[in-house]
Amino acid sequence: MEIYKKLLEAKKEIGKISKDSTNPFFKSKYFDINGLLEHVEPIMQKNGLLILQPIEAEWVKTQIFDVETGEKVASEIHLGSITDPQKLGSAITYYRRYTLQSLLGLQAEDDDGNKASAPIKVQRPNYIKLMTECNNLESLKTIFASIKGATQQEIELKDKLKLTLK
Repeated sequence: MEIYKKLLEAKKEIGKISKDSTNPFFKSKYFDINGLLEHVEPIMQKNGLLILQPIEAEWVKTQIFDVETGEKVASEIHLGSITDPQKLGSAITYYRRYTLQSLLGLQAEDDDGNKASAPIKVQRPNYIKLMTECNNLESLKTIFASIKGATQQEIELKDKLKLTLK
């Protein structure tokens, strides 16, 4: 099939795509659909390939046609029954991007999916340092009370400091 030879040549030229947009909510990078198309379409056209992204019966489709042979490869995803026009527009843009990315096998990390929804790791305060900086029993008591799951070293330091602080 000629289309796969042309796709192979196009993919060699496309290479890795830089994520050019930032999702401010998740502070993650992603491919903007316009930037992605701007990079990919000229390479596809040079290889005699045409990208179409129709929406048919609640399905967002990405189709790549070999304009010489009529051969086609496609990727599609179901929109579901979204009635809010803004949500629908966002979903269409998102699905266009991901069906094209998937169809071309573009290298990418899942920044705006799993990574963005992963729990945020919180740095545990240095309680040893905080306790050694205490200058009275009240501040020591306050800091020690804030420790969740005190270590043996923290407990021993608290007991030692209790003897020297007033």
